[in-house]
Amino acid sequence: MISFILLAAAETVPATPAWNPTVGIIISISSLVMVLLSTRIEKPLVGPKFPILPISIPTFVAAMAFGHIIGVGIVLGLTNIGRL
Repeated sequence: MISFILLAAAETVPATPAWNPTVGIIISISSLVMVLLSTRIEKPLVGPKFPILPISIPTFVAAMAFGHIIGVGIVLGLTNIGRL
């Protein structure tokens, strides 16, 4: 049996955009910015070193994950105000 609270919540979910190149560019740029900002943390070289960037692999993975979270927030915010 489906709860009435879930049915009420389903009616209030805002529309989300379908994936397009603009969404991909926004998430890519936000991930890149987070990787660049991760070089400014106190100890970015703890753990196995990344062969190209001056950060460690765990720092890179964390920065990319946080960049995706920020990117999704930007995409949803732009969709909510009607710009995307």
